[in-house]
Order: sequence, then C-alpha cells, then structure tokens
Amino acid sequence: MKKGNASGGQTEIVFTGFGGQGIVLAGKILGQAVALGDHKESTLVQSYGPEARGGACSAQVIISECTIHYPYVRQADILVCMSQGGFEKFIDSLTPEGILILDSDLVQPRGFDREHFDIPATRLAEEVGRKMMANIIMLGFFTAVTETVSFEAASGAVAASVPKGTEAMNLKAFSKGCDYGRALLKGRQKKAEGKTGA
Repeated sequence: MKKGNASGGQTEIVFTGFGGQGIVLAGKILGQAVALGDHKESTLVQSYGPEARGGACSAQVIISECTIHYPYVRQADILVCMSQGGFEKFIDSLTPEGILILDSDLVQPRGFDREHFDIPATRLAEEVGRKMMANIIMLGFFTAVTETVSFEAASGAVAASVPKGTEAMNLKAFSKGCDYGRALLKGRQKKAEGKTGA
C-alpha cells in the first residue's frame, strides 16, 4: 500500500464525518502516533460546521519524513469518510491514485467507480458495545490498509488518548478494525493470485 506521495514522502490525509463521531480525535491520535511512535513529522488541522453535534466536521493530517511547511491538505492521498455529506464535500480533493476509505453503514460512494476500501465501522462498534467507538474501529482499519502508521504506534496512541478506564475497550475496538482490514487485504490478495493463476 502507498505510504507517501512524490513530494518528499509526504502523505496528506482527510478524516471527515459529522460532529459527535470523534473525527478530530481520530486525527489527533493518528498525528500523535506518527510523531511520538514512528518519529515522523505530523500536523493536524481541524474544522467544524456551525453545529457542534451533527454538523460537518473534518480533521486534516499531514505525515512527512521532512519538515512540513504548510499544514493544510491541498490534495488528499487518503480520504476517510464517515458521513455522506463528508464524502460529497471532499471526494473531489482526492488524488487520482488516492485511497478512499468509507464507513459502509453511512456512506454510498455515488459517482466513484474506482476500487476503494469500506468497513461497517458503526455496526462493528455496536458489536463491541459502544457505537461511539466507530472512529477507533475506523482508525484500526486505516492502520491495516494504508500502512501509514505502525500498529504499535497507533495502538499506543489510542491507549494514551481515550478516557481513563476505557483503554481496554478502545484497544479491542482498534484491534477489531485492524483485523477487518487485514482480512480484507488477504482476501484481495487471494483473488488477485487466483486471477494470475487462471
């Protein structure tokens, strides 16, 4: 999976959804994991709609091997959508070879005909016991399918960032997302090998 674009190994990422989903927290955990765990540069810019809950919300994260001079995403190498409105607002910012990741419970990629990744993050969060952990499941899935951050760094940042007493449940949610992503990649690999072997 692609780890950085041509501009000096820099990767530009947008997480989008609506207020109350923990979108900014997911971006913060990713940036922290990359900086403290993987020892790379990272920036985070967050944006909210006028409504605190239910309004549009995004977190822009840039990861780089070198100094980051401009913290805003110009074109997303990776776009993570947890709402239909977020998908429609940001899909045009995704590069032609960029990675699209969706919560399949909440987003229909209308008009997008390239291969993408999706996970029923909200449903899986309900299985773990808390719908509010869909963002952590999505972060685990993101970690597995993009390889932009190491599992160790991301899981450590999850444990350090969530409310005291919820660490174990959040780490379970993170691992569930990771496992789903790894299984999806393995399935795609087998399918590709089957095609070449035919």
